[in-house]
Amino acid sequence: MFLDEAIITVQGGVGGRGCVSYRREKYVPKGGPDGGDGGKGGDILIVADENTDTLSAFASTKNFEADKGRFGMGKNKNGREGEDLLLKVAPGTVVYEIVDGKELLLADMTRTGDKLLVVLGGRGGFGNTHFKSSTRQTPDFAELGEPGESKQLKLELKLVADVGIIGYPSVGKSMLISVVSSAKPKIADYPFTTIIPNLGVVNVDDRSFIICDVPGLIEGASEGKGLGDQFLRHIERCGILLHMLDV
Repeated sequence: MFLDEAIITVQGGVGGRGCVSYRREKYVPKGGPDGGDGGKGGDILIVADENTDTLSAFASTKNFEADKGRFGMGKNKNGREGEDLLLKVAPGTVVYEIVDGKELLLADMTRTGDKLLVVLGGRGGFGNTHFKSSTRQTPDFAELGEPGESKQLKLELKLVADVGIIGYPSVGKSMLISVVSSAKPKIADYPFTTIIPNLGVVNVDDRSFIICDVPGLIEGASEGKGLGDQFLRHIERCGILLHMLDV
């Protein structure tokens, strides 16, 4: 399934709880505190993956939370940090944070391997070792871990291509891309056969370029007629636009 827009919520992992513990020594029923700290919660990062060409992974799952930090332990052993969560998106994905209904641009991930840290995991809680003082030799409490950051994000995919093909429905756009590249779009003699963008790689001698075929435009598309015009975002990055006409 092709999906080029998604709204998701991301939550950093909660930090681990600090430990209440005391040294165990012979003839010392309750030694000084030795509770370790909780581990930090995992972060969430978004990465542009070359094996991904859609946002369909976000069609059904909308909420993502990173791994939590582990509890602290005795003998001043700190808890393990939570694992980071990597969310893979297609190259060309634009990431926005939604704040009070406004979309704030965070990154335009045009290249494979581009990576964006979107939320941090929470700090782990201090163990009781931190709370020893001259007046409190055996503190019997520790901190809870802090929650991770939370954000609402909008992901918008704009395909990365060199040449974009535009025109009315049924003028041969899909036929052209099937002839000059290895792409296999659906081709039929009726309007709007193409309902999603198609990408193809064209090889010329020792060079290559990417060509993009988008659904046909009709009069009134900007008002929502036909398939509308939202798919035009996929030719924004094209250096060349090829306008096909039916003669």
